[in-house]
Amino acid sequence: MFNKIIKLIIAAGLIALAIYQFTEGFIGNGIMFLLLSTIFIFLYFKNEIILLAFLRLRKQDFEGAKKWLDKIKNPEAALVKKQQGYYNYLHGLMVSQTNMNEAEKYFKKAIALGLSMKHDLAMAKLNLAGIAFSKRRKLEAQKLLNEAQKLDKQGMLTDQIKMMKQNMKRATGPNQHYGAGASLRAQKRRG
Repeated sequence: MFNKIIKLIIAAGLIALAIYQFTEGFIGNGIMFLLLSTIFIFLYFKNEIILLAFLRLRKQDFEGAKKWLDKIKNPEAALVKKQQGYYNYLHGLMVSQTNMNEAEKYFKKAIALGLSMKHDLAMAKLNLAGIAFSKRRKLEAQKLLNEAQKLDKQGMLTDQIKMMKQNMKRATGPNQHYGAGASLRAQKRRG
């Protein structure tokens, strides 16, 4: 893995070499160097380690994804801001299976750093809503759930959002044994 600055330096060097090849009359070599520089420019915006971790996560291989993410030693220096968001997002997805407190930190940090795709942002907010609901912070969970629903334009998370809303309704149902729901005999005694 190259540092983000090194990727830009290599791309600039390849572009300079392409320009030199164009001036010398070697058009084919210049085009090849320009195409090669686009790979490094692409990898500046989309980190290769994060892409490989996403592929592992798609196959439900959490251990493989963790191994790839562990190769990034210093995310602040090696990654662009959005890539840091995805780094935390992936960690949050993996950790959410075992430790909700740590997953909440990762998801909040990912949202703060920013995610480029609205679907990923909706998924992070949906996970945060689930964590907040399990910690009995219902107002925060409802707010995050509404934000996730607004972000889910393509309807990929509609089933999960509906299920979460149903669970929240069941949990906030009225308790019959408190207040006016007393038996008829008790109401006659009062009246």
